[in-house]
Amino acid sequence: MWRLRRSPTTEDAARERGSVSSWLVTSTFVMILGVGIAVDLTGQVHAQQRARDVASQAARVGGQQLEGGAALRGEGAQASYHQAAVAARTYLASTGMTGTVTVPGGVRVVVRAEDVYQTKFLSFIGLSSMPVSGEAEARIVRVVGGIEQ
Repeated sequence: MWRLRRSPTTEDAARERGSVSSWLVTSTFVMILGVGIAVDLTGQVHAQQRARDVASQAARVGGQQLEGGAALRGEGAQASYHQAAVAARTYLASTGMTGTVTVPGGVRVVVRAEDVYQTKFLSFIGLSSMPVSGEAEARIVRVVGGIEQ
């Protein structure tokens, strides 16, 4: 059985007018937000990796500040507390980061680097920055003939 379809009236067309544009605006906003989240979270991960790298390098620099007298007497390698902390803090400052430095027991240098990642897209929704941090430790050991002593 055949049925005739009625042709759309101007009333039908008026009711449907604008439905595509509201869908387009909404989907465009969602896509931009998705790209913004991806870009800013990737940027935060990169900044976090940089903070860990800077903490590692600062700990290494601090660990190179040894008590010369004790090492020359064969008493073992030990960091100069003050010089190690100053060297690590100076390295942190040279990278533009802040953080903390501890030298527990004179045989380790522990550095925590802190920074802030400034968002590119998420600032549009009120999230203008994200804190990042990295921590690293350098252990000071004396090695003779490839064996720790």
